[in-house]
Amino acid sequence: MSGESFRLLGDLLSVLVALFAVWKGGPAERVAAAILIANMAIGLAGGWLAPGSDGLIRLCNDGLAAAALLAVTLRYGAPWMGGVMLFYAAQFSLHSYYLVTDRPTDFLYAEINNINWSGTLWCLVIGASVAWRRRVVATRVAEQPAP
Repeated sequence: MSGESFRLLGDLLSVLVALFAVWKGGPAERVAAAILIANMAIGLAGGWLAPGSDGLIRLCNDGLAAAALLAVTLRYGAPWMGGVMLFYAAQFSLHSYYLVTDRPTDFLYAEINNINWSGTLWCLVIGASVAWRRRVVATRVAEQPAP
């Protein structure tokens, strides 16, 4: 498989995770999924529209996404969002390091980037699953006859 095929597969997985979060998650998961999709869309558009400024666009894009996700974390207090914030901190540090040192993106960058992104997606899946499970349990409890 080529690098472009892996990127396409990763983007498809990200969209599927976001759709799962919108479908089964609570309000926090839905907002976080929208932020992650917007982050992906801006990142892809930035790579196409300004390939020379790709590193700066990624840094700003991830910084804005982290700020938006911090607002979601503070608003909803979802425990899984703590993991997302740690992954975004690592992602922002990665982009900053490569931008400041003017290093070209290499295999190490790709590996760390992919680990951070997959960790963020796993946190979203876990958060949506927990919210879904809570709703199912609450529905079962509400449907039980009173003693």
